Amino acid sequence: MNGERHMQPQDDEFESRYGDWEPVIGLEVHAQLLTVSKLFCGCSTSFGAEPNAHTCPVCLGMPGVLPVLNRRAVELSVRTALATDCSLPETAIWSRKNYFYPDLPKGYQVSMYEEPLAVGGHLDVPLEDKTTRVRITRIHMEEDAGKSIHDAREPYSRVDLNRAGVPLMEIVSEPDIRSPAEAAAYMRTLRTLLQHIGSCDGNMEEGSMRCDANVSVRKRGSEKLETRAEIKNMNSFRSIERAVDWEILRQIDLRESGGTVVQETRLWDADRERTESMRSKEDAHDYRYFPEPDLPPLRVPPAEIEAIRAELPELPAERRTRFEADYGLSAYDASVLTSRRDIGDYFEAAVASHANPKSIANWVMGDVLRIVRDRRLDDALVIEQWPIPATELGTLVARIDDETISGKIAKTVFDEMVSSGSSPDQVIEKKGLRQVTDPGAIAEVVARVLAAHPDKVEEFRAGKEKLLGFFVGLVMKETQGKANPKAVNETLRAQLAGGA
Repeated sequence: MNGERHMQPQDDEFESRYGDWEPVIGLEVHAQLLTVSKLFCGCSTSFGAEPNAHTCPVCLGMPGVLPVLNRRAVELSVRTALATDCSLPETAIWSRKNYFYPDLPKGYQVSMYEEPLAVGGHLDVPLEDKTTRVRITRIHMEEDAGKSIHDAREPYSRVDLNRAGVPLMEIVSEPDIRSPAEAAAYMRTLRTLLQHIGSCDGNMEEGSMRCDANVSVRKRGSEKLETRAEIKNMNSFRSIERAVDWEILRQIDLRESGGTVVQETRLWDADRERTESMRSKEDAHDYRYFPEPDLPPLRVPPAEIEAIRAELPELPAERRTRFEADYGLSAYDASVLTSRRDIGDYFEAAVASHANPKSIANWVMGDVLRIVRDRRLDDALVIEQWPIPATELGTLVARIDDETISGKIAKTVFDEMVSSGSSPDQVIEKKGLRQVTDPGAIAEVVARVLAAHPDKVEEFRAGKEKLLGFFVGLVMKETQGKANPKAVNETLRAQLAGGA
């Protein structure tokens, strides 16, 4: 392949790389439902346990055992279907998907095939200059497989079955995505939605949200769907963009050189940044689907669906629009503050204690999120356990607004609040950081500074106005940063102009 064509692009350069070819992309997202126990047994779903510690005869597929459906998993799946505007058919049918692999102890996976839980929804994906709608074909429930562990230093592989039986939703999109950047944006939007409604924690590093991409290319203007390849093993937004871009260019090179794209499953090699052929792509008949004999059809009563709908929180898109309208925030600020439910909750709690949304938004997006990210705090953590309580951030901004402290001193107060757990008022009093606003005291310091630098005063009066910053710095140093900056500027100009 042409190596020069595979130099990594910026996000907005993807489309221009493909010439007369149009990518056609559909995503299959597997999201782990946020339950305590597995789909058909009581084993824990918690991450990080010793291999095979969370197993029992049911998830190990022992003879004679029977599955018992996890009600909470159904509720979370219905919640997701409603949040994506899907229709819920009266009946969903459990099926056995038959294939043989060491990490699938039963020799089949319990899933849904012909009659899934939900169909026909959509997700509106905000991009830089527009919003695009990606249709959702279906949402179905299934159990996860285990994990094969390969070590090149050993002549054998190991199997960890802790994940076997963990409840998943598979969210399948229509092939409505037209660029790698859009694919990553779809994943980000879906992840934010699932986190907001509490269906999935979205932790891609731990495998609780995974994505397969179906990629094909066609000549621009054509409506024909060409042969596609499926890409697996993408566990980050960057990987999704890079893998899809590489695969698009591979297929374009193949088509332009007279070759044929074959239907296959390909693996993304993140180290080499390329896709590699894994196996020929299976069709549905290869899995010999048939109805699961040990589980009755799933019917969720309409009254229960409406009860779940009533419990849905405000969705991210609705919240983003409200933040712009109610708080006067920019689209970018509103997008950042609604990117996680806990961030939006924290912001609104701070604004409730002091009504300066723009200033509070700047603090949340800057200093607060910097610490949250440094400490790797996720949205399972209640906002009361964040570095400082939201109400105290509101108080800090209030002390800037009422000129108790300056914006610069506020940074010092914030850092002390984080390290000591003290309130803003306690830090201000303990450290003696209250702003100097007395006109007489400021005038006294200004007079001393100007008297000590008569040559600079003459230069300023001769037209070198940039020296004002020099004088401001000296006054702030003299007052240990406590003087009101606005009052300092006004007093300096007055005295430099020859006033008292």
